[in-house]
Amino acid sequence: MKRLISIIVSVGILAVLYWKIDFGKVVPVFTNCSLPWLAASLLMVVPLTLLTAGRLCQLMPKAHPLPFLESNRLILLASVLNLVLPSKMGDMAKSVFMADRGHLRGSLALALVVFEKACDMLSLLVWCVFGLMLYPDKDAMFWTMTAAVVAGFFGLALLLGSTSFAKLCFGLGERFAPGKMKAKIATLHESWIEMHGYFWEDKTKLAGITANSVFIWFLHLVQIWMFTIAIKTSVPFLANLALSPLAILAGLMPLTFAWVGTRDAALIFFYHPYMSEAAGAALGVLCTLRYVLPAVMGLPFLGPAISQLGGLQRLRKPKAGG
Repeated sequence: MKRLISIIVSVGILAVLYWKIDFGKVVPVFTNCSLPWLAASLLMVVPLTLLTAGRLCQLMPKAHPLPFLESNRLILLASVLNLVLPSKMGDMAKSVFMADRGHLRGSLALALVVFEKACDMLSLLVWCVFGLMLYPDKDAMFWTMTAAVVAGFFGLALLLGSTSFAKLCFGLGERFAPGKMKAKIATLHESWIEMHGYFWEDKTKLAGITANSVFIWFLHLVQIWMFTIAIKTSVPFLANLALSPLAILAGLMPLTFAWVGTRDAALIFFYHPYMSEAAGAALGVLCTLRYVLPAVMGLPFLGPAISQLGGLQRLRKPKAGG
């Protein structure tokens, strides 16, 4: 039901956007685009997938190494499931696959995946800070986004860097969680502290993971800049580095399907000094393809993986216990 609601919300937002900007103006943007640049920008999903898989290998404890090919398979499977399951649960489902294949016990696998997504979001917020520093219009929206970015950045940094803060957050979760959720949060809490110990005992590894995460997001933003060249608009590289993370962050609303709709509206709004609304809408379509193409690449792995686990229903509720 939640997935249906998110699809309806996304379709509604897109319908309003295309009605206001005239959908007929979007088609010529694609027919007149630069095919070499379009192909090159879309092919960026390949190195981005490989680098993300490499980071997952980096995150694994030394005693439980993850083969690089297996990591790629997990990343592609998560891409497929993110289009099927609500609230980016495809990423969380990676922990189910990892536990099922004996790479880690369930609770530790879940803690690792949550840790991975927290690193990912923290890296995006780093680029958002850069974007806010260059953002020209210091209006009410700017200060609202600044407050949200700063709060999110320090909150995630504390969660990743401070066991005391992590214990406080998990303690609050255990206290107010309903029924069986208390035990699951308690198990995840223990695994999180264990995972924290793995990372902070090896400062070199932690620095490598941090640098890799920031670099991966840099390449995401470069890909979006390449999209702007493909549709023949003139967006300065630094302006794109400033605007694209803000547009992505503004589009992170849980009520939409794969961020479609809110992200498109944010791209049109932030890029309006450099391109028409029709070009902004086209940019939104290309940004959606960034998520669709890895999902298509992961389709061959989906059937065997779900059959092995015993069905999609198990993936909807990844277990914290091992």
